Amino acid sequence: MSQNYYTLPEIDPAIFNLGVLSPKWYGMMYLVGFVAAWWLANRRLERTGWSKEQLSDMLFWGFLGVIIGGRLGYVMFYQFGLFLDDPLYLFRINEGGMSFHGGLLGVLTALWLSARRLKVPFLVVGDFIAPLVPIGLGAGRIGNFINSELWGRTTDVPWAIIFPNAGSEPRHPSQLYEFALEGVLLFIILWFYSRKPRPIGAISGTFLLGYGSFRFFVEFFRQWDSHLDLYLGLFSRGQMLSMPMIIIGILMIVWAYKQNRIYQPKTANSKQGKKV
Repeated sequence: MSQNYYTLPEIDPAIFNLGVLSPKWYGMMYLVGFVAAWWLANRRLERTGWSKEQLSDMLFWGFLGVIIGGRLGYVMFYQFGLFLDDPLYLFRINEGGMSFHGGLLGVLTALWLSARRLKVPFLVVGDFIAPLVPIGLGAGRIGNFINSELWGRTTDVPWAIIFPNAGSEPRHPSQLYEFALEGVLLFIILWFYSRKPRPIGAISGTFLLGYGSFRFFVEFFRQWDSHLDLYLGLFSRGQMLSMPMIIIGILMIVWAYKQNRIYQPKTANSKQGKKV
């Protein structure tokens, strides 16, 4: 059976080893996502009236929020029992473990602080950052694939892959599904949707709805954590965390269009909706 399927070669997590210098593929993917987001953000900067220094500060704190929130979220949402037994596990980042939902909470905290410094509504900052996030998500999923982690459930579909860390059974390459949906498709949707002025909160809501829906769908093909039971024998922890995102995203979009407030920099004139 295994001879009919592609076997992913075992790839060293480190890109190269030079003593103390040993960059990892997963960390490199985070860096690629950050650099790409920074470049695209600069292309859209003229719409905001913010300076490059303000943008750099915002992205730096947002990136820090991803790292801190992602680690805290993983430990609290997925390894809380291990944390209670060994609190220092929280700081052993070298052992891996990041959570998108925790990273999202970290980013939201960073954006809230940035909005206060910029003296603009929180959702204005959220709408600006939302189209940039899928780039990092997609890059991270490629990192998961290279590391042969977060693989899918066993299957007999022709494109199944045998992962070196997951036994001899072929599995869904769920990391690539997430790359295609949460990374590529979500980026395309948000990038084109945000090209025209939208009511404040609509772009952020679209991101929450899009990511939550795509993640909920892919979780049916992704192997759930062995130490966590499925809720009702069907839903994974990732799906339970994505459900609120879907609901909040829908409510935000409805609210945004009902309010119909369009943000414009102070130097620009708004011709549609209520100016903020």
